[in-house]
Amino acid sequence: MKKFVSLLAVLSLLFVLVLSGCGSEAPKAGNQVDNGKAEQNVTLTIATVNNPDMTIMKEMSSEFTEETGIKLEFVVLPENDLREKVTTDVAMKAGMFDIVTIGTYDAPIWAKNEWIEPLTPMMDKMSDQEKSEYDLEDIFPSIRNALSYQDKMYAVPFYGESSMIYYNKDMLQKAGVEMPLHPTWDQVRDIAIKVKAANNVPGIVLRGLPGWGEVMAPLNTVINAFGGSWYDMNWNAQLTSPETKKAVQFYVDLLKEAGQPGAFSTGFTEALTLLSTGKAAMWYDSTVAAGFLNNPESSKVAGKIGYAFAPSGAKDNNGWLWAWSLGIESASKHKEEAFKFLTWATSKHYIEQVGESKGWGVTPPGTRKSTYDNPKYKEAAPFAELVLQSMEKADYTKPTVNPVPYQGIQYIAIPEYQQLGTSVGQDIATAIAGKKTVDEALENSQKLAEEIAISGGYKK
Repeated sequence: MKKFVSLLAVLSLLFVLVLSGCGSEAPKAGNQVDNGKAEQNVTLTIATVNNPDMTIMKEMSSEFTEETGIKLEFVVLPENDLREKVTTDVAMKAGMFDIVTIGTYDAPIWAKNEWIEPLTPMMDKMSDQEKSEYDLEDIFPSIRNALSYQDKMYAVPFYGESSMIYYNKDMLQKAGVEMPLHPTWDQVRDIAIKVKAANNVPGIVLRGLPGWGEVMAPLNTVINAFGGSWYDMNWNAQLTSPETKKAVQFYVDLLKEAGQPGAFSTGFTEALTLLSTGKAAMWYDSTVAAGFLNNPESSKVAGKIGYAFAPSGAKDNNGWLWAWSLGIESASKHKEEAFKFLTWATSKHYIEQVGESKGWGVTPPGTRKSTYDNPKYKEAAPFAELVLQSMEKADYTKPTVNPVPYQGIQYIAIPEYQQLGTSVGQDIATAIAGKKTVDEALENSQKLAEEIAISGGYKK
């Protein structure tokens, strides 16, 4: 029970900080929906992440307000800040947000805690026409399952993703090297070093920003590829195993030899900027960036980017599996209105509207089979088949070479991982910054992982 008391204390402190930082009150109750028509005084507060897809959602949302009369207020935050503020809000049942942007890691854990509302009962109440238009079966089963708990969906996916290698074809050609479709990490390292020397830019960009969803996301896939893991089947921590040490040392050395300066402050957004402005040669990260790198309106290297599968090692098929998704806070006073927005923003209609107004290459990927059957999307997205295969091959139930007691590829699907992954990420970032050795970072991380295994009741 000690860990729950500690967690509550931390959440209480964070909640005070959230209230002072946001400077807004929790949404007040408004009139309920009457005969399917929203009352004009209802405003939904939506917490979301500051990436390009969510920026487009915010831009497109005026159409929803025009259709329904429901007003929208967006709180857009960096990924780490989003997780902190939203977790605090739902845990305290404060109701500051009506709709929250969460991932496949959060959904089942939050559902078990009754922090978010089950969506299946709301979907069951939809008319036959509404069900047909939304077409829940069109959403990939792996994503639906990852967002469910006890056979009920608790969030709907806005976009889904795996991970892949991006590379500037001109820069690789200048260096006289070629990227295999299925590279190994050793091949990626060798190419990155040569490309850096030939072009005088970082040969590869990798996340180094602390956070379980920042540096630990790509690093965990490298650990998996090298045959490492977080725990063995008896919940003994494995962060100082030879395989895990080798993987982390490889990651840190690759950044030193061929990566970007100040890597410890590079997250997804900063990495995207570097590659899209032609200031780096390669990048390993989420497949969701493919559309923006290929879009002339948002990228200076559109048409010059090549794509390859997530690098392998002792393990193949190392692409991760994730979906940024929308859920309804249990404390929201506007659940019916919020459900209207969820089904609007994750619908076939929304994808069609983004494609027609913003370009088919930047439509939300990775959620619906119909998107990948659409000729317009296939023409605008030369990366579509690679992304589709990556998502289909990603198996979050078997992430490692050896059997492990947990699920999740770029995360561990246990409640404590949000705290553990963030702490370990801080240790890793310190090693990337050169302020401690990898061995020192992993020794401390090993102790933290062992403590979690015992306090969480996993290790008997």
